[in-house]
Amino acid sequence: MNIGLFTDTYFPQVSGVATSIKTLRDELRAQGHHVYIFTTTDPKVGPEDDEPGVYRFTSVPFVSFTDRRIAVRGLFKAYKLCKELELDVIHTQTEFSLGWMGKVTARSLKIPCIHTYHTMYQDYLHYIANGRILKPRNVKQMANVFMMNMAGIVCPSERVRSTLTGYGIKVPMRVIPTGVNLDRYSVQRDEAQIKTMRESLGYNSDTPVLLSLSRLAFEKNIHELIEALPDILESEPKAQLLIVGDGPARETLEKQANQLGLADHVTFTGEINNNDVQKYYQLANVFVSASDSESQGLTYIEALASGLPIVVMKSPYTLELIDDPAIGVNFETKAQLVESVLEYCGVEFTPEDNDKRSAKLEEISAHTFGSRVIQFYKDSEIEYAQSAREPINLFKGPRG
Repeated sequence: MNIGLFTDTYFPQVSGVATSIKTLRDELRAQGHHVYIFTTTDPKVGPEDDEPGVYRFTSVPFVSFTDRRIAVRGLFKAYKLCKELELDVIHTQTEFSLGWMGKVTARSLKIPCIHTYHTMYQDYLHYIANGRILKPRNVKQMANVFMMNMAGIVCPSERVRSTLTGYGIKVPMRVIPTGVNLDRYSVQRDEAQIKTMRESLGYNSDTPVLLSLSRLAFEKNIHELIEALPDILESEPKAQLLIVGDGPARETLEKQANQLGLADHVTFTGEINNNDVQKYYQLANVFVSASDSESQGLTYIEALASGLPIVVMKSPYTLELIDDPAIGVNFETKAQLVESVLEYCGVEFTPEDNDKRSAKLEEISAHTFGSRVIQFYKDSEIEYAQSAREPINLFKGPRG
């Protein structure tokens, strides 16, 4: 198939959405399909830096969220490119500029448009004028308008499908969890490299390391991990909290750690190279997160693939993912977080535990992810051909 992925967010931007899209692109290509990325310009990327098959459209920073961008023109350019590439399906990954561009182009070319609903926007309204303008009802309205006449919606989790169903959206939906490249995260541990990295961070080989890896945004609730650390240190005085990533909450979190007298037990790495992510998983003992806004939790899956137990805030998504103690545990209170971290810091998985973890990973592998998405494309093509009415062609000339 010839597939166009339309997204406002793509590498080198760092986000779960960008990672999800790259994983999908790589896996679809591995399975023999032709995949093209339509995305925004980025000040970090010059025309010569992109690989073939990536098309960028003039953009500006998004209001109140300046590390994300919005395309300001390029609809006709997108239409011409998609026509020349003879796309079979367009798969939008955003409800904003590139999403609308993809939707309009698909309608003009008379091909199905599939959409992935990545973001639970009700958890992010504070980024727009501190939540004074947009309300949850506006999110519902936006979702209904954008997804009207879509051929299908990919829901990364049951939580997403439940939310969209609650919005009254009637488009065919399919729950397809975003997969991870297991080969990348399950590589054999390089003990010498791990030792060197630990030493560079001031850790010994026996230092219990709690890893938090995400964008440092307020909705990630990283402050709750810092609040729990003194209780953890009472039983495990050598414990260290390693906070990997950057974002708007970093200054507040650093101040919190200093005020609690935890500067010697909390390390902030800042943003790291995406190619180094797996190294941080390997040097840690347990992955921790207090976020309750995840719709797909890619870092949770990456940690699982890297062999780490995961201790995370209970949510509809995590209840789907963590269904056995061999994988990890959901917590609801600080006391549960502390107890679970102490338990998993010294855990050794049995062969039976490893079998359970392997079975879970197979469900969420990149290969399974890509295969399910392709099947959804094919099913949507059939339904589209059977039910599509003659659309208004917004551009002159037939496809082909």
